[in-house]
Amino acid sequence: MQSRYEQALEALNRRGRLRALGGRSGLDFTSNDYLGFAESPELKEAVADALARDVPVGAGGSRLLRGNHAEHEMLEEEAARFFGGESALFFGAGFAANAALISTLPQRGDLLLYDALAHASTREGLHGTRAAYREFAHNDVDQVESELRAFRAVQAHARCFIAIESLYSMDGDLAPLADIASLAARYDAVLLIDEAHATGVQGPQGRGLAADLEGAPNVVTLHTCGKALGASGALLLMPELLRRYMINRCKPFIYATAPSPLVAAAVRAALRMCARADDRRTALRARIAQLGGHITLLGLPTSGTQIQPVILGGDRRASAVAKALAAEGFDIRAIRPPTVPEGTARLRITLSSQLAQESVDALGASLGRHLQDTAA
Repeated sequence: MQSRYEQALEALNRRGRLRALGGRSGLDFTSNDYLGFAESPELKEAVADALARDVPVGAGGSRLLRGNHAEHEMLEEEAARFFGGESALFFGAGFAANAALISTLPQRGDLLLYDALAHASTREGLHGTRAAYREFAHNDVDQVESELRAFRAVQAHARCFIAIESLYSMDGDLAPLADIASLAARYDAVLLIDEAHATGVQGPQGRGLAADLEGAPNVVTLHTCGKALGASGALLLMPELLRRYMINRCKPFIYATAPSPLVAAAVRAALRMCARADDRRTALRARIAQLGGHITLLGLPTSGTQIQPVILGGDRRASAVAKALAAEGFDIRAIRPPTVPEGTARLRITLSSQLAQESVDALGASLGRHLQDTAA
């Protein structure tokens, strides 16, 4: 049995895809802490205050047993008000929340359509769904409509779900939200929107790209708390009916130990910070424009968001450039298949409002040198 795993690891190594855990060093161009909340004094003070109020570190059980805490409920109420949804449900992690959503809401006889670049958590959820599911080409509104039309021609009353990200995690591009929302309304479909990388950064007060859609009866959004909000966990915003259904039928919610009440308290503070963080969002937009200028000079496409991919094609080239940049003090990681499609290994550069202008300029210069040095 052991040789099977050794052979699998060796095969990954031969292809330049063997992964290992590494430490944190160098300037942060790789995390999702887009607003610099994670190490902020404000969040540290919020945690200290919660401890002083005797908020426990652990929940001690699932929320349907003894694990439900006032901090969880206050967070969900405050999140619903902040994002504009009818109700919210707090999960311990974004991956778990999205996979749980996908595997729980669509039922036998339903259809789930999902974007080809949807997060791995969406695909994980597919393993547990009883619904039929089909992939559509990335951001292809015409294909979505074609699939909906064909489904409605034979299933007038079954439910259809459309799963997308508002801001895609590996390409940094945006979904055509208005067009897809229009199709969802026209064909009586439920729109599942993963706002993980838009939360805190996009929309009024950082409420996301789908802020105008929140509260609609056919819209469910996911807001992660471990990226721009600087803590951990995730919030599903949904109609109250669906929240009650998830509480009763969603196994990853029912059987998991509840998230830490202390973390719930931290997320409450992060939401308050987010509402007044326009200065940080302005600084982040400046860094996005600045890096975009360097990327354009290199003849590469810009994403226009805080996630800037530099697609290099080969796994080994991506790893080599990342290693060279790390040696110069830039923490940038190579992203390789199967996380991204074959032939699209890349550097995934992320930006934070806390980065200095000089640091972005230095990265642009260094990146240009190493791309030239490793050119085929």
